[in-house]
Amino acid sequence: MTLTRDDVLNCLKQIKAPSGVDLVEAGLVRALTVEEGAVRFVMEVDTPDPFMPAKAQAEQELTSLGATSVSIVMTTHSKQTPPPDLNVGRKSEPAGPQKIAGIDRIIAVASGKGGVGKSTVASNLACALAAEGRRVGLLDADVYGPSQPRMLGVSGRPQSPDGKIILPLRNFGVTMMSIGLMTNEDQAVVWRGPMLMGALQQMLGQVQWGALDVLIVDLPPGTGDVQMTLAQKAQLDGAIVVSTPQDVALLDARKGIDMFNQMGTPVIGMIENMSTHICSNCGHEEHVFGHGGVKAEAEKLGVPLLAEIPLHLDIRVAADGGAPIVVSKPDSPQAQAFRTVARSLIEANKA
Repeated sequence: MTLTRDDVLNCLKQIKAPSGVDLVEAGLVRALTVEEGAVRFVMEVDTPDPFMPAKAQAEQELTSLGATSVSIVMTTHSKQTPPPDLNVGRKSEPAGPQKIAGIDRIIAVASGKGGVGKSTVASNLACALAAEGRRVGLLDADVYGPSQPRMLGVSGRPQSPDGKIILPLRNFGVTMMSIGLMTNEDQAVVWRGPMLMGALQQMLGQVQWGALDVLIVDLPPGTGDVQMTLAQKAQLDGAIVVSTPQDVALLDARKGIDMFNQMGTPVIGMIENMSTHICSNCGHEEHVFGHGGVKAEAEKLGVPLLAEIPLHLDIRVAADGGAPIVVSKPDSPQAQAFRTVARSLIEANKA
């Protein structure tokens, strides 16, 4: 029997929350997905402890119902004041950003606004580093617009043999994890801040990344919850800010750099994307979005300009086709631009 969404909801309606109301009626079940027997949802609660028995009961009964795996993430939507710690001798939880086991460096790829090609840069940079012999991971943290599964040609559900550890997928020498692998391609992720933070922490801490030289994190555009959570939970070794040369994009890029400065994350450099366009018919060079704006901004802010990536049809076609330009046309000038960035990061001991 194939397990359906209705089957899961009917099962959860039999489980009572501490208030005496069932989990579904209480509105605690969020972002429910049922795919090939795997059940995943978020329980958004005030404080986790009273709900642990209900969570355990849900896992047990859904497994008995036929679920191949059950993943329940508990998040809180209001900050609770913890009770005083009377056990002075107890070892406390480590405070502040922590190293992730097995990962030497973490580099965030960010942009102030959407549409500047940040995800394209992230996927090509990851593949370029892998081509240079580095052990590379790519975390797609752009939760509302996850595009890395398409760009890296990865499909299928990550497996969880024990319901806790998540096994990432791999292609082109890059180990990759994305919330897009957990949802249907046309399914919107309608989550509030605490749910985003819970998902990000799960992808950071519960994914079996293995031994990596560098983890590239493709951040969502802007300066929001995901960026703050990443900086608070993981030790970021640096950030790369992507922008087009136009003034509107640079206005937001400045804010992105200021955000990293406030969080104490070093900015490795800036990349000017869609820098120039050469007509494939006549060879005429034109600057659709202007030219040199990112270089001038980088000089003003005192950060390196890592590359000027052209606006080229092959880059877009490669990304849509599931094989970044670095992989599909490794000898092209466009691919070599990304390889140059990768080599400069390795030489500077940044990746």
